[in-house]
Amino acid sequence: MTNSFPTWIRLARSHASVLMQPLVEAVVTMFAVLATLGCTLAIAAGSGPAVLAVVLTLSLSRSHLDRDLRGRLEAALVLPLVGLVAIGVGMLLRQLPWVGALTFVAGMFVSIWLRNFGSMARRAGHLIALPFVTLLTVPHVRAAANGVLPPMLVPIVVALLSLLWVTVFHVVARRLGLLPPLTAPAPTAATPGQESRLRPTASTRMAIQMAVALSLSFVVGYQCFAERWAWIVLTAFIVHSGNRGRLDVAYKSGLRVLGAAAGTVLAMSLSFHAQASPINTGLWILAALFFGVWLRPLGYAWWALFVTLALALLQGFEPQPPGMLLWQRLEEILIGAVIGLASAWFVWPVRSTDVLRRRLADALAAMAEATDPATPERSPARVAKTLDELAGMAAPFRAARRFTQGFRTVQPADWVDTLLACRTAAIEVIARGETPGRLRQAIGAARKSLREPDTLLPALQQLRQTLDG
Repeated sequence: MTNSFPTWIRLARSHASVLMQPLVEAVVTMFAVLATLGCTLAIAAGSGPAVLAVVLTLSLSRSHLDRDLRGRLEAALVLPLVGLVAIGVGMLLRQLPWVGALTFVAGMFVSIWLRNFGSMARRAGHLIALPFVTLLTVPHVRAAANGVLPPMLVPIVVALLSLLWVTVFHVVARRLGLLPPLTAPAPTAATPGQESRLRPTASTRMAIQMAVALSLSFVVGYQCFAERWAWIVLTAFIVHSGNRGRLDVAYKSGLRVLGAAAGTVLAMSLSFHAQASPINTGLWILAALFFGVWLRPLGYAWWALFVTLALALLQGFEPQPPGMLLWQRLEEILIGAVIGLASAWFVWPVRSTDVLRRRLADALAAMAEATDPATPERSPARVAKTLDELAGMAAPFRAARRFTQGFRTVQPADWVDTLLACRTAAIEVIARGETPGRLRQAIGAARKSLREPDTLLPALQQLRQTLDG
């Protein structure tokens, strides 16, 4: 008991530090949501524009398209056009469902495929995807006819309002020191001979996988679930978003099902208290979104739970009994997850270990550059960024390690944990401007071992020992 007490203290402090920054980000995001929502309700009646305002604000806050003046101008120019396209797709989904589904699939394919063409095309893909995600949450977003603005202009104005308030609150929070300053995305280092052998490229494969998953979801949804097809399509979309390979999709599929099940059950209990009051329902939805944004860094299951809770409260349980809808929605979520998993596993699959080795290569390349005496300006910023990206891939591999311990001799999760353990020492060395020869040799040996899984872990362990020394 005496020895375990300091451990508990350290764990509590660690969790507190992990939660504090996401808490600040969640508060800033919800202020932007409330400001956008207030302006939207003042100019447009109906629930459609309000939902559009909330979804766009959450998406823009997370994607950081307001990173700089150029990003804001690009978003301000493209968002109105994208909003008009969303109106057209929404009308097609309502009046010509199969044509709308085909257009929806094509739009999502293009938004992912554009990642092949540089950072500007990647940002354009993010903007294209925003309204399509909104259509999944509420398929027929449209404004009431008695609003201040013509219904055709409402999505355009709402999109610009969301961009305005996200920018305002992010800038203010950074000026006050509540949020860290955003830096320009660092160019990723090329991995010799690794990505060039992948044909089609990873982005193209993921775009094709998304298109297949969405197509199957629309077919199954339209044929078997009539008006409730959106839950299947939404789940297939979610498990493929940010696809980092087969293992990542399998991991998110499981968390999506578990989180959605818990969220639906929780929504069932809340609906009995909230269904008589739209105001109470709205407050529960905003609270669910806040906790989802805050706790998302701790695990995807939290996000799935609270987003499902918000969607269930938004769409309501009428006119069917809650118990029947509970099982229906869980069934649709499970079907969507299975479709998404099958698409990732059998349609030009991307191995998660290949994606992981690319992230390891990027991190080691950043370390090599930052410790190279020939580099004129050495900064730990890029090293920290690549290690953050590597940490974002860790959860599925750690989960796989729990189930395969003793059956597999090579555990990719060990690669991740060993290199992440080098973070503090590496950043300190780089910040002091040191370029030790032994450290450069250890980094070079680890980079050479990337092609040999059996030797990679010893090389990374040697790198850690060198840094600790």
